[in-house]
Amino acid sequence: MPAAVGRGGDNGGLMKKQRIVVGLSGGVDSAVTAHLLRQQGHEVVGIFMKNWEDDDDSEYCSSNIDFVDAASVADVLGIEIEHVNFAADYKDRVFAEFLREYQAGRTPNPDVLCNAEIKFKAFLDHAMRLGAEKIATGHYARVRLNDATGSHELLKGLDPAKDQSYFLHRLNQAQLGKTLFPVGELHKTEVRRIADEIGLPNAKKKDSTGICFIGERPFREFLNRYISKEPGPIKDERGRTLGEHQGLSFYTLGQRQGLGIGGVKARGAQRGAGDHSPWFVARKDMATNTLWVVQGHEHPWLLSKALTADDASWVAGAAPVAGAYAAKSRYRQADAACTLAPGADGTFALDFPEAQWAVTPGQSAVLYDGEVCLGGGVIATATPAVP
Repeated sequence: MPAAVGRGGDNGGLMKKQRIVVGLSGGVDSAVTAHLLRQQGHEVVGIFMKNWEDDDDSEYCSSNIDFVDAASVADVLGIEIEHVNFAADYKDRVFAEFLREYQAGRTPNPDVLCNAEIKFKAFLDHAMRLGAEKIATGHYARVRLNDATGSHELLKGLDPAKDQSYFLHRLNQAQLGKTLFPVGELHKTEVRRIADEIGLPNAKKKDSTGICFIGERPFREFLNRYISKEPGPIKDERGRTLGEHQGLSFYTLGQRQGLGIGGVKARGAQRGAGDHSPWFVARKDMATNTLWVVQGHEHPWLLSKALTADDASWVAGAAPVAGAYAAKSRYRQADAACTLAPGADGTFALDFPEAQWAVTPGQSAVLYDGEVCLGGGVIATATPAVP
């Protein structure tokens, strides 16, 4: 086991006192991050990142409220806070790619791209210009220096229910070497307790869900503003037309809600499912503009035994050697045993001894070796468990 630097590796403990810029989001995790660093004696400066401004005065985007909360935290902690607008960078580097992927029928993960392009690139660059030696965020992950190799490793957060290493898997050595994740050492309950104990105004603030430019609004309503509708048939595995979809871009594999075909459940059971089993999106045929649906969560069409990925990004700077690892093909799932076969030009393949559910092109396949996140790539294709 490689030696760590201080308690929790690079996350603190025995570090010399430094000027650290913290991304204050208005949430409790980043607030406690700033407090912990102040407690260690570091010079802490807060930055609030504004990443979206098209409709930030609407009921769905809480940017203005979040800044007030972040400023209140800075006041209680006695630190400076700066409001920085990264909206133009976000639109060019994250949102444009988000739309391209949806228009191509894939389901992207903008949080992964936002971390790589905004929070740990644009924000990191800005912090360095302010004279920062490190940056810190409220992510539930850890960084450890491997003394044997001299490289930084990205580790899972200690709270398995909150671990966010999946979203951080595209970070490179330069980024990790400048980054601290203090709350990665804690469980969420402890973070809440600390916030309450020191009287932070957002101690009981609800965790944010989703990304700002969508917020709590209906997803299809948001995409309608940017992607034109191209209705087409919804068909089951027997080829029967069950209804009409509003455009393949608006659906993702494994989706259960919003299909508009609940009334046809009684038409007959699908393979392995009863009359009243829910419908799930199983396939999207862009060539014929057909949405294929099946009944039952464990329908064979929803299961894949392998995947290929491209646009790979490896934390160590190079692909791991071929062999046995674990992987996530979506955030909210347990690590799944797999075999890695690295390819050329930033591609790789994963084979799974146990079929995986709703492997979705556009999402990230992230590789792990125990608690170490090795990196990953964007899922390109999935091999069905049955044809």
